[in-house]
Amino acid sequence: MRAFTAAKLTTLATLTASLLTPATALAAPANGTYYVQSAVTGLNAAGSSGTVAQHRPKGNEDRQQWKLRSGGSGQVLESTDQAGRCLGRAGGNAVVVGCDSADAVWSVQPIGAGQYTLKDAGADRFLTVANKPSGANYPDALLAGGNGDLARWYLTPVTAQTTAPPPLDQRRLDEVTFLTAHNAFANGVDGGFAPPFVNWVPNQSKGLNQQLADGVRGFMMDIYQTPDGAILCHTSCTLVSRPVALSVDLQRIVDFLNANPSEIVTVFLEDYVDPGVLRNSLASVNGLTNVLFRPDQAGVRDRGWPTVSALRSANDRLLIFSDHSRSSDQSAGLTRDSFGVMYQRDWTVENYWSMGSATGTSDWSCYSRWYGANDNVPLTRTEPNFRPLFVMNHFRDAPVGGTPGTDNTKLLDRAQRFCQPAARKKPGYLAVDRYDLGNPASAVNALNSYLYP
Repeated sequence: MRAFTAAKLTTLATLTASLLTPATALAAPANGTYYVQSAVTGLNAAGSSGTVAQHRPKGNEDRQQWKLRSGGSGQVLESTDQAGRCLGRAGGNAVVVGCDSADAVWSVQPIGAGQYTLKDAGADRFLTVANKPSGANYPDALLAGGNGDLARWYLTPVTAQTTAPPPLDQRRLDEVTFLTAHNAFANGVDGGFAPPFVNWVPNQSKGLNQQLADGVRGFMMDIYQTPDGAILCHTSCTLVSRPVALSVDLQRIVDFLNANPSEIVTVFLEDYVDPGVLRNSLASVNGLTNVLFRPDQAGVRDRGWPTVSALRSANDRLLIFSDHSRSSDQSAGLTRDSFGVMYQRDWTVENYWSMGSATGTSDWSCYSRWYGANDNVPLTRTEPNFRPLFVMNHFRDAPVGGTPGTDNTKLLDRAQRFCQPAARKKPGYLAVDRYDLGNPASAVNALNSYLYP
């Protein structure tokens, strides 16, 4: 037998060590200021009055920011609002304690997919969301308990390290932000949209063709069923003067796309019609199938969103989403995606639709539209090869007076300070009332000037 030289033994040891070392080591979090965000609910740990509970993401306004630093035998998370007070434990509860307490020390352990566990440095228990009772929301109060799915957390940086974007055509669809008109059809120009007594508060002031000319590329529309098919209106089409059919506005959009081959448009339907009625409405739009993008047929879930250039080259430049329930369509025997209308919950995340009443104070917290007793689709939802598009709603119950214009001047601040960290991604669609007021296009341009990590 040939003897191994010292050099060969060293080489063998190095090779063995490399085989035993994971290809990608999980990185421990760096010291910094974070939101401690549940991977299950998308809500943030907030410390107030001595307790720690999960609250709707609200930027720096609700004691939701924590400074991670070394402390004791592990790390501590100090409240940015309460010097010397840290996220800790008392028995089985999560509480705010003095940062010099042993109950404030955590072992922050990476578990992959950008997630961490926060383990009691001195015992086998973890920061966790409480189990969800049947038919109820997850409880607000956080616990120190067992490991598992409910003990998975994101540490989302308060200030993200953004990067410069590539040219627009080289960006994926989920890296682009589009100006979006909430209730685009309710404009008082193209036709009636509500019974006469509420027609005086249109969500938009310009017709659809002008919206397209002004750079609006996302359109939210409510559709209801009448003997004439799918009609655009609010709540009920009864008594609406000069109602507009969905097919009329879709034809306007398709004609625009044919005349502007570099543009991409998305339609979001608040959808109260039978699938067969919707299918017939789409079938009456000349040229729609030529520009309709089918992410379900394009392998988006496995490969991610295509680039803008790829969508243009394939002429896949119109997306249509519906908020209708897939399960109810399955019961009816015809699903909307069989004719190219995607179920929004499969492909997007969306924050709660209202900031509050028509005037006065507003609620800027940014949390999922689909979070409640029967739903749980956090804004942070992601899959190994797929990131849902993020639809950010920024409007109130009704667009009264100058309030939409004032709100629109605050759009970028809310997007960056509240909603971007809440979703851990940039909004892809900024949906507003009265897009012609307050210059929301400037917020779109600002968000398109960088990539969020």
